[in-house]
Amino acid sequence: MVTAYVLINCDLGSEDDVIEALKNVEDVKEIQGTFGAYDIIAKVDNSELDTLRETITWKIRKIDRIRSTLTLMGIGGQEFTR
Repeated sequence: MVTAYVLINCDLGSEDDVIEALKNVEDVKEIQGTFGAYDIIAKVDNSELDTLRETITWKIRKIDRIRSTLTLMGIGGQEFTR
């Protein structure tokens, strides 16, 4: 499984609309509104790296009212889950 965390900046006041749109993206597994430099963080999983990249590029980044994104990719073998 390949995991990415997508940090999202969106238009002021559009956070709820963007979160609703993210819920319709199949590979998005978790969504959390945040305080700070970014408005939303989304966890995205897929078994194929190319499919994950396509999801981020063509589905998430194209959502209306998203201004910018920053993607952090997980490194296999360097994770821990309780």
